Amino acid sequence: MPKKKKKVVIGMSGGVDSAVAAALLLSQGYEVVGVFMQFWFPTGVKYGENRCCSLESFNSAQEVADSLGIKIHKLNVGQEFKSKIVDEFLSAYGAYKTPNPCVSCNKFIKFDLFLKKALRVFEADFIATGHYAKVRKIGRKYQLLRSNDKNKDQSYFLYNLNQDILKHVIFPIGRYQKSHIRKLAKKFNLSIHDKKDSQEICFVGNSHYDFLKRYLKLKPGDIVAETGQKIGEHQGLPLYTIGQRSGLGLSGGPWYVVRLDKINNRLVVTKDQSKSEIFSNTLLCHKLNWVLKEPKLPFKCQAQIRYRGQAEECVLKKSGHFIKVEFKKPERAIAPGQSVVFYKRNQVLGGGVIK
Repeated sequence: MPKKKKKVVIGMSGGVDSAVAAALLLSQGYEVVGVFMQFWFPTGVKYGENRCCSLESFNSAQEVADSLGIKIHKLNVGQEFKSKIVDEFLSAYGAYKTPNPCVSCNKFIKFDLFLKKALRVFEADFIATGHYAKVRKIGRKYQLLRSNDKNKDQSYFLYNLNQDILKHVIFPIGRYQKSHIRKLAKKFNLSIHDKKDSQEICFVGNSHYDFLKRYLKLKPGDIVAETGQKIGEHQGLPLYTIGQRSGLGLSGGPWYVVRLDKINNRLVVTKDQSKSEIFSNTLLCHKLNWVLKEPKLPFKCQAQIRYRGQAEECVLKKSGHFIKVEFKKPERAIAPGQSVVFYKRNQVLGGGVIK
């Protein structure tokens, strides 16, 4: 009897990465089924559609599926997306934090919910996405690794994946450079081979600030230098984050946000970021996930505090209910609400939310 093909359900966004991922899976002999996830988006002409699930994106995904000869299904996750991603996003900003909705989306929607649907509805063996990351099996355990393309690597957003999820996950493009993906798209005769990448928060529309202003109650206040001198007015503290330089409306700069003074509703800024609170050697984090197992503390590794940042040498220590991260050298603009991700060279150990 011929061996039955393994079935992979792949999330298709209408972009080139997920399109090439689907084509690679077919070339490797899998049975491939596409799923286009429909997220929540704000109503009103001014705010437009969610970029990740617009009609244009679906049409692109459908065109790719037709070209590859596979079926594609719509999966409406709007209600879950609104409660788990959008509401939490607004709640965090309302609490003067800087959330990372892409991390939450991967945790709750693109892997947890998607995997459950794929296993139950499609009886899939695996799920796949167009993320730039890699999974490696060592014995009975699964490691999460950086992709080969360091500029496109998305492992930072995936630290919440665990063993139960990783054993069902395939990242087909993790070993490729982005430039090679474009070439493969041409090779597979995919019409979207030159489509631009989408890198902004998908549900905020054309303006991050306008979205927050629409949903949050904002109270204007003073912008002050570290000396206490008033030099301008802000539009509401939740609109700003530590280390921010643009959008302050101040002359004689550059100025950098040092602190959100919640008690006095003041935005504290500085000209000399090298001698200010913008730099810190430590942070506390919570809501932790370990990809394999929690290490015995204290523990030396590297930690990355933002997507485009570098993983820097640190020591993890226990501090009450939190993990304390002590960096070898000061880090710039550690923002509460963002994620800190722990690495051992190219391996993702886990991560948490900066407290």
